[in-house]
Amino acid sequence: MSVRNLAEALENTAKSSPTRGYRFIRDDKFENDYVTFSQIEVRTRELAGALQTLGLRKGDRLALILPDSDQFVLTFLAALRAGVVPVPIYPPTGLGQLSGYVDNTRHIVRKCGAKCLITAPLIKPLLGAVQASCPDLVQVTTFASMLEAKSTFQPVDISPEDTAFLQFTSGSTNRPKGVVLTHANLLANSRNIVVEGLKADPETDAGFTWLPLFHDMGLIGFVLAPVVYGIEVSFMSPLLFLKRPSIWVRGMSHFRASITFGPNFAYALSVKRVRPREIEGLDLSRWRVAGCGAEPIRAETLEAFADHYASYGFKKESFFPAYGLAESTLAVSFAQSVPVDRVKASVLWATDEAVPCDATDPDALRLVACGEAFEGHRVEAFALDDARCEHPLPERKVGELRLKGPSVSPGYFEEPELTN
Repeated sequence: MSVRNLAEALENTAKSSPTRGYRFIRDDKFENDYVTFSQIEVRTRELAGALQTLGLRKGDRLALILPDSDQFVLTFLAALRAGVVPVPIYPPTGLGQLSGYVDNTRHIVRKCGAKCLITAPLIKPLLGAVQASCPDLVQVTTFASMLEAKSTFQPVDISPEDTAFLQFTSGSTNRPKGVVLTHANLLANSRNIVVEGLKADPETDAGFTWLPLFHDMGLIGFVLAPVVYGIEVSFMSPLLFLKRPSIWVRGMSHFRASITFGPNFAYALSVKRVRPREIEGLDLSRWRVAGCGAEPIRAETLEAFADHYASYGFKKESFFPAYGLAESTLAVSFAQSVPVDRVKASVLWATDEAVPCDATDPDALRLVACGEAFEGHRVEAFALDDARCEHPLPERKVGELRLKGPSVSPGYFEEPELTN
């Protein structure tokens, strides 16, 4: 596939796979709206023109706080086509800790220098304080208002090294940082994921996800990589899953989906909070990829899930333990099934060395392996004080992982000291 950017990838997919597309699920009865890739191409072209009418030009940052998946996907892809740099921000989940949410949003909007913010009508009133304290933020508008600004789209020349979007880190340990992801980064990682890692076939595979689209696993794994390769995906709200976890496995069965991903806690919930009557008649025989990542993976969790759903056709070999990080676009490596390394826990904590042991050792700690780095990428461990990466640590020594390859971000947005 010879495309230079994600805009070209969408245009190609609209021609090569016009009837496949994205399904946006509205409720737990699986009522949905299906939008084909050819329709997405038309709608995002119109929306790209609307963004230009709003005064946005190539390189301008556009903050997005859109809880509805269809609006988010269309606006995000429209921004890419216009050369505008989208900046996803998670929506508020309730009125609790609202001041903290506004403060975090203010930090991201100010840091990225967003010129415009598009959100939902219910969220817009909360953002007055953000706009008042962010001088670059010219306007805060809604998806519906943006639609009224339709005009003819003026195509933009986008190079592989141009910034596609900014992925802000969670800020769990410090203030969120904006990871710069280029079109080249995203195309490289999409190939790693779809072709090399999952060996996905657009003719027979289909994705299903409840993952939030403001997070890299949901956005890159289920919006961008599939649009590059023309793979059908069904999207469901994260809130639907959290309210009723059975909807995940029921959705996999209902839509005959073969690929999904989730963090460890999601597989645990799908055992602990799913009643037998909720999954009567389930058929998981087409479930080929059950990816797990984004947080520590526990072998016990995956084994319990496999045992619980084996009678419905789920196979343990479908698990794909994954390692990744925003600074390397999304994914770095995949394994398959539940490969476990048993090491002596006391030695590991005392000496930073992973000494193998057998299953009968009472000191055994089970660690799930996540495979080897994708083709063209290198992962090595170094001591924290080895700033110049001169002395890679030997196998089974604990250190800081450092990566090199085409998926690795050029740096943090306007943070040269942190980047270097």
